[in-house]
Order: sequence, then structure tokens, then C-alpha cells
Amino acid sequence: MEREMGTHTSATEAPPRHHVLRSPLELPCGIVLKNRITKTAMSDSLADGEGDSTGAQARLYERWAEGGVALAIIGEVQIFPDYPEKPGNLVFGPQSNRNALKSLIDRTLAHGAQLWPQLSHCGALAHPPISRPKGPSALELPGFSCGGLSVEEIEALPAIYAQAAVFAKETGFPGVQIHAGHGFLLSQFISPLFNKRTDRFGGSIEARAQIFVMIIDAIRAAVGPAYPVSIKFNSTDKLEGGLTEDDAYEVVRMLDDTSIDLIDISGGTYFPGAKASSDAPSSGGPYFIEFARRARGATKKPLQLTGGFETRDHAAEAVASGAADMCGLARANVLMPDLANTWLYGDGSNPQFPRFEAPPHGGVTAWYTMRINALGTDTDKAFSMDAHEAMRLYNARDDERAIRWRKKFPLSPPL
Repeated sequence: MEREMGTHTSATEAPPRHHVLRSPLELPCGIVLKNRITKTAMSDSLADGEGDSTGAQARLYERWAEGGVALAIIGEVQIFPDYPEKPGNLVFGPQSNRNALKSLIDRTLAHGAQLWPQLSHCGALAHPPISRPKGPSALELPGFSCGGLSVEEIEALPAIYAQAAVFAKETGFPGVQIHAGHGFLLSQFISPLFNKRTDRFGGSIEARAQIFVMIIDAIRAAVGPAYPVSIKFNSTDKLEGGLTEDDAYEVVRMLDDTSIDLIDISGGTYFPGAKASSDAPSSGGPYFIEFARRARGATKKPLQLTGGFETRDHAAEAVASGAADMCGLARANVLMPDLANTWLYGDGSNPQFPRFEAPPHGGVTAWYTMRINALGTDTDKAFSMDAHEAMRLYNARDDERAIRWRKKFPLSPPL
């Protein structure tokens, strides 16, 4: 039955093409997503500096749920506090404020949206002021260095991810996503730029990606067959000498043999000096759709495609063509928190992306992060700042939270 705000179609008239976005999607575990639009993971930086949720964060996800998304994913939820992306991340563990998390969950689920935390370990790209970055291999490059994980530390990862997934399930989150993209730890394993290992975790793509399978298997054993488990991974690093699409295709083949419920295809890296896909000029469509079409031949798992959706036509075409089952939108949902309802049942208007002139490095990301803050505090109607001002406020907030983080999660003495 059509909603009142929708258009009505006669029995002999084909529905508009965008109606494909309204169709529900059943995942292999049996959970049904109510439509094909996801507010995909981004670092909202709205935790309190001590790993706990805030009222602003709960309101943010409530707004996206009110806006009609089927699924909202909380980016950069740390499986433990040692390797965070920023001091505004959530951290899962015995110290967590479960009441604050319950408010976050309840306010989102009340509007029929799924809310999944993205389980993360930032590895070599962990925030240095509150971490000692470590990746698959020790690296010493101009302006960048990190330690290397031991075999014992790698072998411990599946149990740590599984423990975080159990925490999520017991707290009330209806699913989880494993973060294996954008240059953070698990994507570092499959990138030759980061993974120089010569043991069983290095070398061939099968060896480099086996940690994915180990973690998925551990989580599934811990949460059971009916709980959604997704993975976000890179189709490319967009760096010379990094992950190739041929290797990424082999990763999809490996994932097809696991119990994963949703494969989220993205790309790019936050490696220092690399240009983010989302900061590049508009490409006129989803960034990684050609890889998604190729990946469809390697798996029967549902695919989510993230990055570059700027119009309803882009999203409808991706789903109608079979390239993607879910469309993951991040910045578009920041600009239009009611985007899903607008595309599904409204006039189909598209977000107006701002254009920045000579922004500072990281300034575009900072601008979107500060707009996220405005959404969570219901001050977005009055939001007005340039990328330079956003960068100043973003850094000042991180500096203040880093002090609180170090007090809550003191680093152990170096070995």
C-alpha cells in the first residue's frame, strides 16, 4: 500500500524506476532491511572523549532513522582503546556506559532503522597523540612510522573482535560491521604497501586476507547464525603499489565462502598524503560501481556499494542493474538527513554539495564532521562556517578530548 506522500500508480502503469529503492532486502541471516538506503559509516566524533556515547550522538542517529534509512552504521567503534582513529570514537568494553548506548540504540530502532556499530582497529593509522600505531609490518617512511604486530597479537584479533560483537549484541545493537577499509588495520593486511610480512599472514592475497576469514568465523561462532555480520572492505587503495582490483576480487571470492551477510564495497585510504575519493571532484556516479559489477560474478552475498551517490537516479540504477543491493551514502546524508524519505516517497530532490576553495588539508572532512555535530545538536539550520573555521574547531575539540582519553585509557609503558 502506497504511503500518502508517495505517488499512486495504476495497475497497468509501470512504477517509476526509483521504486526499486523501496523494496526490502532479506539478508542471509534472515534479518530484513526495509529499503535499499544505508547511512554508511563515517567517523561522527560525537563520543565524549572517554569512549562513551552522548545525547548529541543519540539525536544524530535518531534523525537519520526519522529520515527513513533502512540501516545506519556508526563509524569507527573501537574494539578496545589502544588503536583509535580519534578521541571522539566509541569504545566497547567493560568500562562502557551501557545506559548511554541503550539510549542511542532505542532512539534509532524506534523509527524502524537498523543500527550497527562498525568494529574497528586503526592499526598503523591510529591517532598518535593517544596511541602507539602498529600495523601488519613496521614501517619507517618520511613523515610516517609505525610498529609491527607480532604473530601472537594477530592471532589474538579474532577473539577480540568476537568479544566486541558479543558486547554489541548483548547491549542491544541488532548487527555489526567489520571495518576492513580506508587504510585502517584490516585493510592494511591486504595492501602490499602495509603488509611486508613473510610469514603465513603475508605474501599471496589468500594469506594476506585470511585474517578476514578468521575474524568472521570467530564472530559468527560467538553471536550465532541469526545475527547480521557485515564487512566493509577496499576495492582499491587508490595508491601506486597498493591493493589491486584483481586482489580485491579474490577477497570477494573468499568472503563468498564465509557466513558474512553483507559485503560493503568502498575504497581509498587515509594514509598521509593520499587524496580521499570523497574529496575529489564529482565523478558523475558511484566511485566503485565498475568493481561492484565485477564482484557480482564472484559472490551471491548481498552487496552494498558506498561512495559517490549524489542523485536518486544513481542509486536506482545501481540497484536496478544488479550492481548493488544496498546504496551506502555518507556525506549526502549529512547534507540531507531526510534524504531516504525524500528519495523513496518525496520529490526526489538531491543534496547540494558545497564547493570549497583552497581548503586546508583535512578541512573538508572537518567541515562535514562539524556539520554532523550540528545535526546532533539540532543547530544545522544555523550552521555556517568555512573549512578553515571547521578545521580550527575540529582540532580544538580533539585536543581537549585527547586529554580526557589519556586519563581514561593510559598507555602502557613502551617495551
